[in-house]
Amino acid sequence: MSGRDPDRRRALLDAADRVIMKEGPGVSMAAIAAEAGITKPILYRHFGDKHGLYQALADRHVRTVIAQLRPEFAATGADLRGRARAAIGVYLDLISANLNLYLFLFHRAGAEDSRIRSHMTSLVRSLGEELGGVLAAERVVPDPTRAQVLGHAFVGMVQTTGDWWLDHPEVDRDQVVEGLVDVIAGALSARRAGATRR
Repeated sequence: MSGRDPDRRRALLDAADRVIMKEGPGVSMAAIAAEAGITKPILYRHFGDKHGLYQALADRHVRTVIAQLRPEFAATGADLRGRARAAIGVYLDLISANLNLYLFLFHRAGAEDSRIRSHMTSLVRSLGEELGGVLAAERVVPDPTRAQVLGHAFVGMVQTTGDWWLDHPEVDRDQVVEGLVDVIAGALSARRAGATRR
């Protein structure tokens, strides 16, 4: 059977998802293969090696997160606080509902493989660029360079705060969301005030 069969690869990734969700981020490659009903060498044949499997999982899940955040970025007409609140809420809900997958990708795979860490960083960076583009296109931040700085800053802030929140489940989700929204709204308000004074 071809290692490039997309249906077979999808089924293997489904098996990987199931066992990671069930057993946690420390799951072995042998356990992933067993969940798929195959041996580890056959698993690797479909992805090249462990790195290939990690990259396929990263692409699948990070792109899913980005796809779910995009409509919140693009919700023209909604006030900025509301859009920020919705986007942050979607992100926190996704990572908390898929905690073991998130920890597997952002902590275990990234720690084991510098190429995966770099790949994940580039996916997150693309989200910052997209948000920066939205801020500039809507003239929320008219200067394109400044918009990119803020887009990356907001994405990085939400990601690292989300990481912290996963370690502190006693902290109310809405408190985290509102704290982040306050920072974003404050940065944009300060930017507007500075532009008005000039």
